[in-house]
Amino acid sequence: MLWVVAVGFFMQTLDSTIVNTALPSMAHSLGESPLRMQSVVIAYSLTMAVVIPASGWLADRFGTRTIFQTAIGLFVLGSLLCAWAPTLPVLTAARVVQGVGGAMLLPVGRLSVLRTFPREQYLQALSFVAIPGMIGPLIGPTLGGWLTQTLSWHWIFLINVPVGIIGALATIRYMPNSRLPGMGGFDVTGYLLLAVAMVALSFSLDGLAGMGFQHATVLMLLIGSMAALTAYVLHANKRQNPLFPLKLFKIHAFSVGLLGNLFARIGNGAMPFLIPLMLQVSMGYAPFDAGLMMLPVTAAGMASKRLATMLIERHGYRRVLVVNTFVVGLVMASFALISPTRPLALTLVQLAIFGMVNSIQFTAMNTVTLKDLSGGSASSGNSMLSMVQMLSMSLAVTSAGALLATFQAGFGANGAHQMEVLPAFHATFICVGLITSASAWIFMQLSPEPARDTKEEVKQAGEM
Repeated sequence: MLWVVAVGFFMQTLDSTIVNTALPSMAHSLGESPLRMQSVVIAYSLTMAVVIPASGWLADRFGTRTIFQTAIGLFVLGSLLCAWAPTLPVLTAARVVQGVGGAMLLPVGRLSVLRTFPREQYLQALSFVAIPGMIGPLIGPTLGGWLTQTLSWHWIFLINVPVGIIGALATIRYMPNSRLPGMGGFDVTGYLLLAVAMVALSFSLDGLAGMGFQHATVLMLLIGSMAALTAYVLHANKRQNPLFPLKLFKIHAFSVGLLGNLFARIGNGAMPFLIPLMLQVSMGYAPFDAGLMMLPVTAAGMASKRLATMLIERHGYRRVLVVNTFVVGLVMASFALISPTRPLALTLVQLAIFGMVNSIQFTAMNTVTLKDLSGGSASSGNSMLSMVQMLSMSLAVTSAGALLATFQAGFGANGAHQMEVLPAFHATFICVGLITSASAWIFMQLSPEPARDTKEEVKQAGEM
């Protein structure tokens, strides 16, 4: 069963990164501008953010095996539709289907492990299934570039089909269909309010640049998003069992960590989209070479996991997060110095440094958000964190795409020559860096006391 869940983790995390290096080739094939392909990434991550809150209830109601099989089936169907898509709107819609499946793979897989293994074996079991999930982002950009360059971009989706079929067959045989008896009703009203808030916010950010909305439309979407979020707060305050209980926000570390995750990841999440795009569009890299350039980021990130634990043990969450968030923003802004004449070795070192500080950031943010949760609040808090992480990834690419389009128009770059759009990329890197550095203020609200039992906390949060 662990291998079945591991396959699901691998499929989901691989597809989160494999698309980035293929975007210019997709754009050329579909007759679109490479700088307007962000909807392919946004559709997937935003759909995951919307569906994740419902995945746990669905598994409890219909059984883990049933929902996990459904998730794999939707993921494979979405992959086939993506490979077939003749236009960008069709491809975006297919990514929505894929995102629905991907949203259920991770939480339902974790839930099945939790219900199958005794508590003393749970951490070891979850560590095992998390390894393929870490390999996916490591090989995703390079594999995506190689498939795109050697075959075509369609194969970055088609490779999911045989893996998914094997996973679905193994699920039937090895995964128990555990349910939770006496399930209460699902908070449909709260779910719809949160979904409307997330979708309206994402559309408003991408409205002017990506979708060509008028200013009034964008303003109405923003107002609608805030109204839906306010309505959810009022609804959750009255309902006995809301989707996410408001008492979670009485836990100080959780509140600060959740807000920090939301805003800090807007910068972090933009980089995997911006870097391969810049390398290909502005510097003439082939897809495979652009994918190889992302290896230092992921390799340094994996190598620095233990460093994050050591830093938090010595200096505490507050100091590490405040300093590291500011440093991450500076490193992001430093990518404005990249040019075709710059030595390759210097760029590789810069990418490795970004991977290191970014990994420390993710580890510390996840841990501080979840460390004070216990009992019934742990499940709701973890689901909310997963939702916020995927929402911030969507907002990150949305914001980066909007900034890129704005600066491209401001600098008068029409894309006729690849070097014309490089200043737009430089300005975008500076902006996302400033956004990230500014979010360090959020972590200043944490208690300055050193963390206790940090090693175990980091290990558990790192698997979530």
